[in-house]
Amino acid sequence: MRRPLLILSAVAVLGALPPAMVRAQDQGPGLAGAYLAARAAVIEGNHRAAAVYFETALAADPGNSFLIGNAIFANAALGQWGRAETIADMLEPSDEGSEMVNLVRIVRRLAENDLAGARAAIESGQGAGPFTDGLSLGWIALGEGDMRRATDAFREVATDEALADIALTHLALARAAVGDFEGADAIFSGDEFGPLSVTERSIRARAEVLVQLDRADDAVELLDFFTNSVPDPGLLALRDQIAGQDGTPPYSFITTARQGLAEVFHSIAHAMGRDAGSTTLPLLYARAAHGIDPAHTEALILAGQLLSEAQQHALAADAFAEVPEGDPQYVEAQLGRADAYFADGRPDEAVEVLQALSTENGGLASVQAALGDALRRTDRCAEAVTAYTAALDNVDITQRRNWFLYFARGICHEALDDFDASEIDFRQALVLNPDQPQVLNNLGYSLVEQRRNLDEALGMIERAVEGDPDSGYIVDSLGWVLYRLGRFEEAVAPMERAVALLPNDPIINDHLGDVYWMVGRQREARFQWERALSFDPEEAEALRIRRKLEVGLDAVLREEGGVGETQ
Repeated sequence: MRRPLLILSAVAVLGALPPAMVRAQDQGPGLAGAYLAARAAVIEGNHRAAAVYFETALAADPGNSFLIGNAIFANAALGQWGRAETIADMLEPSDEGSEMVNLVRIVRRLAENDLAGARAAIESGQGAGPFTDGLSLGWIALGEGDMRRATDAFREVATDEALADIALTHLALARAAVGDFEGADAIFSGDEFGPLSVTERSIRARAEVLVQLDRADDAVELLDFFTNSVPDPGLLALRDQIAGQDGTPPYSFITTARQGLAEVFHSIAHAMGRDAGSTTLPLLYARAAHGIDPAHTEALILAGQLLSEAQQHALAADAFAEVPEGDPQYVEAQLGRADAYFADGRPDEAVEVLQALSTENGGLASVQAALGDALRRTDRCAEAVTAYTAALDNVDITQRRNWFLYFARGICHEALDDFDASEIDFRQALVLNPDQPQVLNNLGYSLVEQRRNLDEALGMIERAVEGDPDSGYIVDSLGWVLYRLGRFEEAVAPMERAVALLPNDPIINDHLGDVYWMVGRQREARFQWERALSFDPEEAEALRIRRKLEVGLDAVLREEGGVGETQ
């Protein structure tokens, strides 16, 4: 009886061991140990380790279709298509036929531009799967010189409501590839089939189409509109390129069937990555897009993003690192790589990546802002201020979306005890985004800690709570400003709610203890201070809490030379 090929997933290996693996335990520790290690790697989502261990197990049990199927998957998830096909060739003919094997062989055919072989495989039911096969037939037809058949294929896929936008976008791309730019824009504009969902890729394609129609100004306007809300580095670079060029450069987005076929897999991966509960199939399709067309670096970036979502940050960093320097997507890839390093607990490497990137791309606000964020997260606030200032020097400071640059720089000024500069930045952030809860809270809390403008601080923090009522830190600020104003009874309710929202925060528990003390609930105050100590506060805070437990809050305030914290 034929044994099924299982696609590598936690579901596939978490159940009972397959019979072949049960028998394998009698063959010695090599096979069983490698299989169990592979099983653990699958649970973690570590495709690299899974590939190594499944192949180790396969060496001990050649021809085992269960091991072959999973080794194929692990290598494909790493983008190692040649290795995946070599393993697929180990299968007996009776064990072939899975979508995984079909995908591996389709990727090889398309990468080699074997359009006839790919079409024959799809038509015989051995394609990559229902999401991609119809769209692939459209591009194969175009590559074989039959635009009418290509159009029919894309229109057929468009009858499926779930795939309609993607299919019509590919029809527009196919028209552009053969020089029908009017027909392409009729689709992109919505004139022919109605509005379509837009992506960074379709915006880029339409901008290039508009240039071919001698509408460069419209292309710049389109890119300005899109990047105003999504400052994509690649689109910003394209915008500057179009705005600064003379004449009409040749259309270059997708000009060959192989590029279009890679775009099929990228489009489906992108769509599934937003909607699917698992990143498994989207990752395979993203890797397939790059395997078909190694110049499709957006597919590498998508693979990195999907791996990050799966908490495979080291693999994500490796995927981003594959984008070559000089590629239009290089900056975005390096930003993703730095994020992956941070998530992987490697902050110094993240900073190094961003510092190197800023050396060559210092005029890009996105790069300077990312560097500022990285330096701020590693407590290098003086350097972060410099980076944020460079970012602000390269943006339109009147645009609302730039509030965060002022806010982040304000946080760094505050950490450096430069409260005047911090307040200026916070207030400028509020000019751009008047109701932003984080800014209102930070400025309000800063004023509270400086014990000035307390009525204004209270108003700001009340607005912050209205904007984000479930933030424990913001609700704590409300309780604390009421405490500073001497309105102790009113402070109790928000402070208790803050502790309920963030029960393990030492500062908030300490604050609640102070409020309880001031309303005569001294036993409860001591209990909250004990709780605060259990959550490892900063050493200076811990010393003060211990002193309060020893002599009480009133005595501590006298020792500190104040007549009360409400002054």
